[in-house]
Amino acid sequence: MSVSDTREEERWLDLDLAAANVNRAGTLVGSTIAVFTFLLFFLYPRFSSGSIDPVLFQITLTIVVLTILSFSLSGLFSYRIGVLKMNSTKKRASMRGAALFWLIGTLLAVLEPALILFTVGLTIVGTIALGAWVVYALLTLRDARAYGDLFGST
Repeated sequence: MSVSDTREEERWLDLDLAAANVNRAGTLVGSTIAVFTFLLFFLYPRFSSGSIDPVLFQITLTIVVLTILSFSLSGLFSYRIGVLKMNSTKKRASMRGAALFWLIGTLLAVLEPALILFTVGLTIVGTIALGAWVVYALLTLRDARAYGDLFGST
């Protein structure tokens, strides 16, 4: 395989990965918007009547909004790899940005169930969900540097 063939193959691998990441991010944005809509539809009336913790409800909604933003930015950083003329350095920087926002989005998305459970007063199940999130966060953050290394960071 010649150098130009290798470069062409890397270009298509980057485009395939970027396209797959855009699709994944779009799916998760849609799912998270559904969770947001669910929270507003079912819990906002309870918030208005004072039957749930108003601070916890607002924190939960904020986490959901930040999750939507993180997955949207991850998709954007992946999308631009396929549509903008970029050299390999800029592509790698965009892939690192996409990976960072993906990690933030997944950390926040996995936290959402615990917050929702605490908001509706299911403390025991919420504590279990929060414990599971802590384990997930520790495992994810342990490997975070390796994710960055995949895209050429140091």
